[in-house]
Amino acid sequence: MSTRFPTGFTWGVATSAYQIEGAPLADGAGPSNWHRFAHEPGRIQNGDTGDVACDHYHRFREDVALIKRLGVSAYRFSFNWARIQPTGRGKVNPKGLDFYKRLVDELHAHGIRPFATLHHWDLPAALEDAGGWLSRDTALRFADFTELMAGALDGQIEDWCTLNEPWVIMHAGFVEGVHPPGLANLALAPKVAYHLLLAHAEAVRAYRATGRHRMGLVVNIEPKYAASDEPKDHAARARAEAYMNRLFVDPIFQGRWPEELIEALGETAWREVLAEPLAPLREPLDWLGLNYYTRAVVRHAPGGFLDTATVRQPGLHTEMGWEVYPQGLTDTLLWLHERTGGIPLYVTENGAAFADPPIEDGRLHDPLREAYLHEHLQAALNALQRGVDLRGYFAWSLLDNFEWQFGYSKRFGLVHVDPATGARTPKDSARLFAEVAATHGECLSA
Repeated sequence: MSTRFPTGFTWGVATSAYQIEGAPLADGAGPSNWHRFAHEPGRIQNGDTGDVACDHYHRFREDVALIKRLGVSAYRFSFNWARIQPTGRGKVNPKGLDFYKRLVDELHAHGIRPFATLHHWDLPAALEDAGGWLSRDTALRFADFTELMAGALDGQIEDWCTLNEPWVIMHAGFVEGVHPPGLANLALAPKVAYHLLLAHAEAVRAYRATGRHRMGLVVNIEPKYAASDEPKDHAARARAEAYMNRLFVDPIFQGRWPEELIEALGETAWREVLAEPLAPLREPLDWLGLNYYTRAVVRHAPGGFLDTATVRQPGLHTEMGWEVYPQGLTDTLLWLHERTGGIPLYVTENGAAFADPPIEDGRLHDPLREAYLHEHLQAALNALQRGVDLRGYFAWSLLDNFEWQFGYSKRFGLVHVDPATGARTPKDSARLFAEVAATHGECLSA
């Protein structure tokens, strides 16, 4: 069977604002929740912050030139909302907006298609202080921000995404407490999930009202597999899937909340959300983005999270502790294709953190990352050949960057970034990805 992806398939790389930009308060920007959180002692590994990150704010032209050298056709990036609206509402900071206009102009000058994510976790701190994602008002302010950005970049960006991984915002920020606002209360999950879905829907409506199209949502899916054929393990798998994979998919595409999750968390946690109509959350989308990294094998475990536990599997794991399991990408694409009624899909993030060796003679050899890409690209092609309407693949990430609570200790980049000088060095995985894009995947069978 051919390993060639179809003509017109989108090849891209992805980043996010707080992870690469640096200069978080430059030129009139307001603080984001992540800027504040990273400066709280003990929050981030090694005390790292995004104050410099990859210095993309000053080096964006160099980075766009890197993307051009890779030969990919698209770049997925996000906006720092507080850079544009320092308090998350009202007056626009013209210098902050101008940065993104210059970035988009530079992309167009190099023939690279911008894929813009409106919110990749960095909420203006002023909005968090006013309630953040526990407040309905944040959803309405996000719709205002969407309308603002669509108007400011009218005709310059055709492909937009509302939220990146709303499940992570909810779970890491309000249940696990390792992201801002640093809360740890599972009972808050339904309310936060509802407000995130409402923000997404209100943003889509605001965008559609301008007469524009091509709006998507990006979800992270970790396919769940039962550890055995025991009924209790299958029930545990269903609970885990409901919580992580279906909570932000089913309300939009199925018109319902996952029943297993309502039962697991109880009526009290859900009472306020269940009183809200689901219809306003069901705005049609032009595409759905999938961020895939690993799978989970789940067993019943009384006293564990939702009475479940993940069973570590043998074999290769990344520096994040994630099992390398390419088949999971095929399975997830097929699952989303069926569950969403065949909506166009993009793999909007896929990649791996491995410990990289030193640079030698200007080269950095990263065979584990090369193998990861090779195997997962084949898995994506397998899903496409089985009928999934897969439109593109974005590697995570263009650059080694600030990896949230792990600081700079985890390196996902196709391009190495020297932490002292900021010098960029493409890794062997970058060369592989460039060859894949140039040959539409034919090199994978070589």
